[in-house]
Amino acid sequence: MIKRVLVTGGAGFLGSHLCERLVKAKQDVICVDNFFTSQKSNIEHLLPEPNFELIRHDITEPLMLEVDEIFNLACPAAPGHYQYNPIKTTKTSVMGAINMLGLAKRTGARIFHASTSEVYGDPDIHPQPETYRGNVNPIGPRACYDEGKRAAETLFFDYHRQNKVQIKVVRIFNTYGPRMHPFDGRVVSNFIRQALCGEPLTIYGDGSQTRSFCYVDDLINGFLSMMESSEDITGPINLGNPGEFTIRQLAEKVIAISGEDVQINVARELPQDDPLQRQPDITLARTLLDWEPTIPLDTGLARTIEWMRSVDISSFRAPTPNY
Repeated sequence: MIKRVLVTGGAGFLGSHLCERLVKAKQDVICVDNFFTSQKSNIEHLLPEPNFELIRHDITEPLMLEVDEIFNLACPAAPGHYQYNPIKTTKTSVMGAINMLGLAKRTGARIFHASTSEVYGDPDIHPQPETYRGNVNPIGPRACYDEGKRAAETLFFDYHRQNKVQIKVVRIFNTYGPRMHPFDGRVVSNFIRQALCGEPLTIYGDGSQTRSFCYVDDLINGFLSMMESSEDITGPINLGNPGEFTIRQLAEKVIAISGEDVQINVARELPQDDPLQRQPDITLARTLLDWEPTIPLDTGLARTIEWMRSVDISSFRAPTPNY
């Protein structure tokens, strides 16, 4: 059955990979994006496809379409981007959720929401299960994103309880791969860009803080498995790679795989409220979705480095003045 599928944030890093998979699956795909942090080049190859349509639109404003499924991915996700205009970030999470949930309610569409591991804040439980309620600073510089995503989850479950909207909520842990914006400020893209430009790799803090890195293809498989799961599986469900690495280990891997002769520079303090540990408990995803990542970090990094070598980094505009 061909479905009409709306993807908000569809020209972004994750959104473009999702649109590509849906187009290949012969679904009728509508990509919506306001291009604040995304690049048209991410979806340029899809524009000639007869089952792909691009709409420039900001989901803080209502959108009238007839669709069967909605993937709600729209929101700046890198700290430098979402802190550049924090009020807009909160509006995108909250008002965007209200508008997309209203659309789902009117059309009877099933709606997927891309939440984030940031809802756990700087966790005091490790690894983080979905039952953990988080340790978030509601007035800190990251709160526009952390609390915005938490409020969006609240709206999704209230629309589900009150209006019987079919919802699917996942919490995304650190994801990387081709089409990451070279200037998004995230650690993988920062390290690769710095290495390829012959610059020292800059570590915040002492490099002992940990992250878990999921390759984009694995994550998109999780998205599709969640959307196709039975109606009673609403989430939230963690999607990420439980393999845990220190930031220094990641820097060393990027240098080794890229083959660039660069150094590691421990030059900056850890940003306020930056989590010291981040690792998903994916028991629910394994049990309910039969999903877990399969692509090792070294393999994913090699693919990402190869992609970044293939593009003209200078052609990417830095979306905010922070970079």
